[in-house]
Amino acid sequence: MKKIIIENIKTIIYALIIAILIRSILLQPFYIPSSSMEPNLLVGDRLFVTKYTYGYSKHSFPFSPPIFKNRIFAKDPKRGDVAVFKTPADNRTDYIKRIIGLSGDTIQFINGDLYLNGNKILKTIKSKNITNYCGKKKINVNTFEEKLPNGKVYLASYRTDITFANSDKYIVPKDHLFFLGDNRDCSKDSRFLSEVGYVHKNNLVGKAQILFFSSDPFIGSIIKIWKWNEILRLNRFFKIIN
Repeated sequence: MKKIIIENIKTIIYALIIAILIRSILLQPFYIPSSSMEPNLLVGDRLFVTKYTYGYSKHSFPFSPPIFKNRIFAKDPKRGDVAVFKTPADNRTDYIKRIIGLSGDTIQFINGDLYLNGNKILKTIKSKNITNYCGKKKINVNTFEEKLPNGKVYLASYRTDITFANSDKYIVPKDHLFFLGDNRDCSKDSRFLSEVGYVHKNNLVGKAQILFFSSDPFIGSIIKIWKWNEILRLNRFFKIIN
């Protein structure tokens, strides 16, 4: 009996070690709790983040143990990547946003348009006066297709009534990144210097790659099996993240 208990404990320990290695080196699941990335990511989406895309830092591991000072096997992120990072304010909270600016870039909003290094980012209207969530409330937005200089194309939404129209110039420091939420008027991101600001590359956790599950928490909990036809967003299962 004692031998069986010891073997079971060993099996559990091995399973935990394997799970931690997979989570730290390969893939980590994340849940989307906010509407800051609508219309591309919705509250209730569950996705996989690849840990190897940008190399590894202490934030690649659970509880961010101080085993690395910088990144190892580092790879440069690209403009337009949707990435998970630890907020500089506490180096603990996970945020997911889109990388807009790299080291040395200048970002500015002028009359509601996004400028990168003095050049206006091309945006094409895709839908007018639709609704996004902002917290638990709904807001009216216009959704545009934006195209970055590297050819990356994605959707971004701006409120129809009041929007983030003008800003000072944001100059991205060395080894830092500038993030924006796709739901531009419902996102705490690098525009808010005291809360998020510029994010050091070492704070990157990984790149968002694929949605594997999605449910609508505004309709109900997934434990309500009898409402799955309303709650589950089957059209979002196994969707590649742009």
